Amino acid sequence: MARARRRGNQLKIVAIVQARMGSSRLPGKVMARVSGVRVIDLLLERLGRAKSLSQIVVATTDQPVDDVLAHHVESLGHLVVRGSEADVLGRFCKAADAAGADVIVRITGDCPLIMPDVVDRVVEAFASGRHDYVSNTQPPSYPDGLDTEVFSANALRRAHKLAQTDFDREHVTPFLRREDGFDRLNVSGPRDLSDMRLTVDEPADLEVISAVLDHFAPDRQFDLDAVAGLWDTRPDIFQANSNMTRNEGAMMGKGQKLWKRAKQLIPGGNMLLSKRAEMFLPDQWPAYFDRTSGCRVWDLDGNEFLDMGLMGVGTNTLGYSHPEVDDAVRAVIDKGNLSTLNCPEEVALAERLVDLNPWADMARFARSGGEANSIAIRIARAASGRDNVAICGYHGWHDWYLSANLGDSENLAGHLLPGLSPAGVPKTLKASTFPFNYNDFAGLEKLVAERDIGVIKMEVLRNAEPADGFLEKVRALADAKGIVLIFDECTSGFRETFGGLHKKYSVEPDMAVYGKTLGNGYAITGVVGRRSVMEAAQSTFISSTFWTERIGPAAALKTLEVMEREKSWEQITKIGNNYRARLSAMASKHGVEVQISGLPSLTSYAIVGPDALEYKTLIAQELLKSGILAATAFYASMPHGEPELDRLFEALDPVFGAIHSCQSGEKSVQDLLDGPVCHAGFKRLN
Repeated sequence: MARARRRGNQLKIVAIVQARMGSSRLPGKVMARVSGVRVIDLLLERLGRAKSLSQIVVATTDQPVDDVLAHHVESLGHLVVRGSEADVLGRFCKAADAAGADVIVRITGDCPLIMPDVVDRVVEAFASGRHDYVSNTQPPSYPDGLDTEVFSANALRRAHKLAQTDFDREHVTPFLRREDGFDRLNVSGPRDLSDMRLTVDEPADLEVISAVLDHFAPDRQFDLDAVAGLWDTRPDIFQANSNMTRNEGAMMGKGQKLWKRAKQLIPGGNMLLSKRAEMFLPDQWPAYFDRTSGCRVWDLDGNEFLDMGLMGVGTNTLGYSHPEVDDAVRAVIDKGNLSTLNCPEEVALAERLVDLNPWADMARFARSGGEANSIAIRIARAASGRDNVAICGYHGWHDWYLSANLGDSENLAGHLLPGLSPAGVPKTLKASTFPFNYNDFAGLEKLVAERDIGVIKMEVLRNAEPADGFLEKVRALADAKGIVLIFDECTSGFRETFGGLHKKYSVEPDMAVYGKTLGNGYAITGVVGRRSVMEAAQSTFISSTFWTERIGPAAALKTLEVMEREKSWEQITKIGNNYRARLSAMASKHGVEVQISGLPSLTSYAIVGPDALEYKTLIAQELLKSGILAATAFYASMPHGEPELDRLFEALDPVFGAIHSCQSGEKSVQDLLDGPVCHAGFKRLN
C-alpha cells in the first residue's frame, strides 16, 4: 500500500518508478511474471520497505498500451502519473509536482529486486549534505538492477527547464550528472558487485531473477548480503545474462534496441542477410530507418547519415525517395492497388521490356529476385525437357539453387556467399544443380557432357571480365546442345547499359531476369524471353496473387522513363569509376593493399591480409562516427556527387592511416574496435 507522510518540517521524499509496457527490447516486461509474481508487484513490494520514503509514485506514459499497467498499479493503491512517452524528464516533473515531492528517488521499473536498505543508504547520503544529486552508479559498485538516484525537486525542475537534447529528455538524469552547477555525490557499496545483473531487459534476465527467487522462496525480502553469498556459491544461477553490458539501453539507439528485439521474434532478425547489423557493425549499427532522401538516411533517433554503402542493396540507382517515381506510385495508390481485375500497367511494362530486349518476345513479372529466378528456371526446364541446371553466380535462396550444396556444402562458396546450408532442401534434389566457375569454359563443357544439362543460368559478369570469348562460347554451346541460356541480370541490369549487361558484350540469351534497379526501391522483377521458351510457362503452374498488384509495374514504368532521360547507367558508372580511382590513390598513399572487384557502379573492396574482416569492421565503425553508412562496398547512385565523395574520403583517410599502423605492427586492430567483428557470409544469429 502506498504511503504518504510528512513529519513537521521534514522533506517529503518520493520514489518515482519509471515504467512502461512498450520496452523496445522486452515489451511488457514490467507486467511479466517471475516465479508467480509480476515484476512491478515485486518491485513495489520491496521498495515499499524502504524507511526513508514518504510515498511511491509510478510514472508511466499516456499511451493506450500503458492503460493496463496504470490500472493495475492504481489497484494496488499507488498514485499513477501519466505523461509523454519520449519526454520522460517532463513526465518526472509532472509526477513530482503531483506528489508534492521535495526530494525524488528515481527507480526504473526493470529493477524487481531493488534493495530497500540500499535505497535508504543513498537517501541518507543525500540528506547528510547540501547535495543536488546522489547516486550509486557513478561509478557503479552495486549490482545492475539496484540503481538508485536521489535528487532535489529544485534540481529536477532546473534540468527540465534547461535540458534540450532528446537523449537528456528521454533518460532524465544525464543533465544532472553532466552539467556544471550541481553538487554531486556517489555512494559505493561494501564490495564491487557491478558485474552482477539483476535488472530485466532481456528474456535471459527473467531467467536469472526467477532462479534467484526460487532459491530464496518463499522469502521475497532477502537482502544484498544474501544475494552476494549466492553469487559466490552458485555462479551458475547468474550465468544466463552474464555476457550482457551494464546500462546497455542508455548507450543504444532505438534501432539497436529494436534489432535486439527483432532477433527474438524473427529468425535471423530480418528478411535479408545483407541488411543484418552483424554484416556491418555488430552492436552499433543503427539497423532501422525512419525516412530517406537522395543518398541520405535518417534513423529512428533522427540522426542523419550519408549512405555511401549499399543504397538499398543496389535498388536505388536514381536515389532514395525519387519524387517522380514516388508520385507515380501515389497516383496508382489513389486509384487502387489491387482488385479482381488486372492492372493495365503490367502490359505496358511487358511491352517496354520487350522493346528494350529486341531478341525477346514475352515477359512475366514477380516481386523479388529469388522469385523471378525460380520462375525462369521452371520455364526453362519445361522448355528444354531436362531437369539439370548448370549455374555460375548467385541466384537466390530457393531449393533449386541451394540444392547445389547437397553434395558439397561449399559448392556455392565461390558464388557470393559462403556458408549457405542446404538444410530443409529435399535431398532428392541432389545432383540437379551444378556450379561452374566464370571463364572456365572447359569446366562447363564437361558438365554439359556428363550431366545432361538442360539449362545454363549465369550472371553475365560479377567480378571478372569475360576472357577468350567466354560468353560467345557459352552461347554457341547452348545452341549446339539445345540448352536454354538464362542471364541473371537482377544485379547487373541497367548499370552499364539501358537494359542488360549482355548488351555490352553483344551476346543474347534465351531468357533474362531483371530486378534490383527496375523499380528504384519498389518491389518489381521481370523475366523476359524468346516466345519459343516463354510459352512453356503455359504447360506448368506459376501464379501468385501479389504478382498482380499495381505499385510495382507503375514504379518500373516511371523508373525506366527517368533512367532513359537521365542516362542513369552512364552517370553511375562514371561515379563508380571516380570512387575507384580515389580509393586506389588513398590506399597507395597509406601503403595499404586493396583488392577491388565488381562493376564500377557496384564496387567492393577488401584489405589484403589476414585481418580483412577486422579492417572492414573498423572502417564501418569509424565512418559511422562521421555520419556515414558504409563499409567496404559502394553502390553508386545519381545523387552521389563530388561533395559526397569528398566527405567520404575525408573520413576514410585517417582510417587507412590507422590500418597501415596496424599492418606495420605499431597498433593492434583489435584495440581499435569498439565491439565484435562483423560477419562474413551466412552465419546463424543467436
